[in-house]
Parts: sequence; C-alpha cells; structure tokens
Amino acid sequence: MIPLWMYPLAIVAGNTFVLKPSEKDPGAVEILAELSKGIWPDGVLNVIHGGKDTVNFICDAPEIKAISFVGGGQAGKYIHARGTANGKKVQSNMAAKNHGIIMPDAQKQRSLDAIVSAAFGATGQRCMALPVAIFVGEAQEWIPDLVERAKKLTVGPGHMDVDIGPVVTKDSKQRIEKLIDEGVAAGAKLILDGRKPKVPSEFESGNWVGATILDGVTPDMSCYSEEIFGPVLSVVRVNTLDEAIQLMNTNPYGNGCAIFTSSGAAARKVQYQSNIGQIGVNLPIPVPPPFFSFTGSKDSFVGASNFYGRNGVRFYTYTKTVMSNWWDDDVSLGVRTAMPVLGREHETDRKH
Repeated sequence: MIPLWMYPLAIVAGNTFVLKPSEKDPGAVEILAELSKGIWPDGVLNVIHGGKDTVNFICDAPEIKAISFVGGGQAGKYIHARGTANGKKVQSNMAAKNHGIIMPDAQKQRSLDAIVSAAFGATGQRCMALPVAIFVGEAQEWIPDLVERAKKLTVGPGHMDVDIGPVVTKDSKQRIEKLIDEGVAAGAKLILDGRKPKVPSEFESGNWVGATILDGVTPDMSCYSEEIFGPVLSVVRVNTLDEAIQLMNTNPYGNGCAIFTSSGAAARKVQYQSNIGQIGVNLPIPVPPPFFSFTGSKDSFVGASNFYGRNGVRFYTYTKTVMSNWWDDDVSLGVRTAMPVLGREHETDRKH
C-alpha cells in the first residue's frame, strides 16, 4: 500500500521515481515493479536496495529533488534532517501509537470485532494499527469478551488459513516480548499471553507472537509509550471521555485514533478536541481514500506536505509563476509606469 501512495502520483505529476524498500521485506516492491513493466518507459520507475548507505545516497544525490518516507521515527527524522540540509523537499510519516476509545453506548459486538481486527490484523505491523484501547466507564465490563474474541485468532504462515502471521524478524520478536515483560514488571496485567503460540509443527522455529492483551496499562509504561509494532494490545481504563481525550493528546504521536459510540456529541467532541491527524468514528483504521491526504500529526509526521490528495500533488510538483506582456503595434500607448489597466477606448467599447 505505502509505495502506491507515492510513485503513481509522482509519475503522473511528471517525475521519474527511485523506490527503496525496507531491506527486511523488499518482496512486495519487487512484485509492484514487475507489474509496472510496460505501463511506462524503462527508467521511469527504478528500484534500488540497501541499508544506510543507500539512504544517504538518496538524501545527498543532487538529481533527487524530493523524498517520501514511511517508517520508524529515528530513521524518519534522520532522513528529514539530511534531505532538507541538501535543499530537498521531504515528507516523512513516522512512528505511531493509535488509540481507540470505547464508550458505554457503543454497539458492543461491532466495536469489539473492530478492535480485535485493528489491533491484531497484519500482525500489528502497520502504522495505522490500533495498539491502545481506552475503555470508558461501564464499557470496561466488555474487556473479558474482548479477550475471548482474541483467543480464537490462529497463528501461522501466511500461505495457510490463519489470522496472525509472523513478525518480520527475530529481533522484532525479541523486542516485542521484551516490551510485554516490561509491561508486566511495571504492573500491567497480562490477561492474554500470545508468546509461544501454537503453530504447525514444521514451522515452530518461525518468528511467532500471538494476540496479546495487557490490562491496566498506564502512560509511564514502555509498552504504552513505545510503538510495539506487533500483535499486542494495551488496555487503558478511564472514567470519562475527557480523560480519554487528554490521554491521547498527551501522547507524543498523532497518526490516528478512533471512537466507538452511538453519540454524535461524543464523536464531535473527539473530532474537535483531539490533536490527532486522522480520526475514525466507529471505524478502527481511518486511512483516507486517495483524494484526501494522509494527515498524521505531532511526532508521527514531519515534512513539507502530507501524502496523496491535493497535498501530494503539491509535493511532487513546484509552483511556476509566468508574467507576460504583449504589445499591439497598432496601438501607441507610450511609456506607462502604472500597473496595466484597460485603455479608455476599450472601456467604452465594452460598455456598448
């Protein structure tokens, strides 16, 4: 999905494009490049691979005028700093910690299904995942039902009929498990443990983490403050909607959020008072359609303008202003020092 935010719009705007996928999972980009053959001439879409040296080449090469990046916060800030230092436009979507608010008046079954899907779908490895669920007031009574739903999710390789696939690397698996351990040590209650999930025997050595839920999470815990990027849901309990909004606004990230409610007033309150780029109402992953822009905020975005939509067109183009002055040799007006205006004879003609 992410490369399709970028190179189609850039090419339509008249540019060639250099695409560097993550060195950890470049396969999808290779498939997209293969599918693109014959659509435009060779050399319009180019794929290069590598790590930091390749990133530095993109940031430094004078032929490259603009950089689009989606990924982690540390890399995104580095690319923005180095790219802009070289006079390039940079748009950088970075880390996230999206929150979902569950109100007592929400439709229970649909809301819980949505949270499970958003928290654990794609193994939680997407910037628009929903890793924090804020249960307000009586909605906290639904947490056991949430656990029962998540327990039913199966884990295994993606070519099989499973709900949760592997995390991207062994290092990622170790980091996720470390953050789970730190949450428990800090006082969170592990109400669903997805470590060492049951998988087909021939795949036991894979990078598996199943659906995991930590209850009683507070903002001072690393499992809350850091982007886990795995199938781990942190449950926070509050008494009021105001507390939930304050919690979201205090968090340094502002990629997206959601509220589940039957109250238009509650939804409107979140829309106007939350400092978040994308807001979903009874919609867990509020990624906008392409004619609107992807509008992360706070530490989730830095750059010249947002991805796709009108802002995307502005990013992949530059504004050119043309001022023209044409002479009519049949009309002698002499030297004029004022701003050009219609002559009197033209005004008379126009009146007739």
